[in-house]
Amino acid sequence: MSTPANATPSPSKTQVFLRRLASTVILWSGILAAMFSGNRFMSDGVFVLLIAFLALAGLVEFYGLAQKRGLASFKLSGVVGGVLLMVGTFLNVTGHLGTANGSPARVNDFETGFLILFVLGLCLRQLFAKDSPAGLTAIAVTLFGLMYVPWLLNFIQKINFFPGVEGKYFLLYFILLTKFSDMGAYVVGSLIGRHKMIPRISPAKTWEGFAGALLISTVASLAFVHFLGGHMAGMNSLHAVILGIVLSSTAVIGDLIESLFKRECGAKDSGNILPGIGGILDLLDSILFNAPIMYLYLRHVLIP
Repeated sequence: MSTPANATPSPSKTQVFLRRLASTVILWSGILAAMFSGNRFMSDGVFVLLIAFLALAGLVEFYGLAQKRGLASFKLSGVVGGVLLMVGTFLNVTGHLGTANGSPARVNDFETGFLILFVLGLCLRQLFAKDSPAGLTAIAVTLFGLMYVPWLLNFIQKINFFPGVEGKYFLLYFILLTKFSDMGAYVVGSLIGRHKMIPRISPAKTWEGFAGALLISTVASLAFVHFLGGHMAGMNSLHAVILGIVLSSTAVIGDLIESLFKRECGAKDSGNILPGIGGILDLLDSILFNAPIMYLYLRHVLIP
């Protein structure tokens, strides 16, 4: 079948890869430049604004996907809750609220208390609603959206401001590993991918691509620790290999989870704000689950 004269040709895999790479580099370069600026006001202010923007934009996209699926949600309540959660965590980890050093236990207690109050608030909203037959669905979707995007992304703040360590190096480390995993999966899968992983969810994902993600991420992990390991308390080559394998695996799983959401909602991308990538969720999918894993490994293995 011939292509219509006015049809826009589909970009090649190389073009898609370069667009994804450019969007990723530009966005994360802005965040990392702020973190390493040396100016506390600049680094903290720009950092929290960018992270909050990513969280809220991703949350709005998630509720948009749910709407396409015909699922009700309390969108405004979720967005306001996301703002309060992100700001509250930032004030705790920087010592502006609670303990002076933003201890992990104190921050986790704040988030637990916030989630309890958020659920209570959603239930009260439904309790006093005059007519809302889809209230149970709306409460579930709203809460899941808050936990899937802002709450998981909040672990980036907890890594960056982790007391007693140079958290920005751990943050740079896990973001680079995650993105090298994405790059390895995409490049190797495009070149030699033959065996599909879960074609009903993501036809493009292959086992060869998964192997590429593991290999590239682990090599990147070892290289990073070799050159910058002196800034990472407790880190050594063994931890580098373990984290390279674990973080690349969960990056692929996170990507598949978001693909599952999009397929259920009949959407190719979560949005179109980022050239070559799609929406904010398409950028964050592999990071959302890696952030808490990196935080837990830092807190309970590297700094027990």
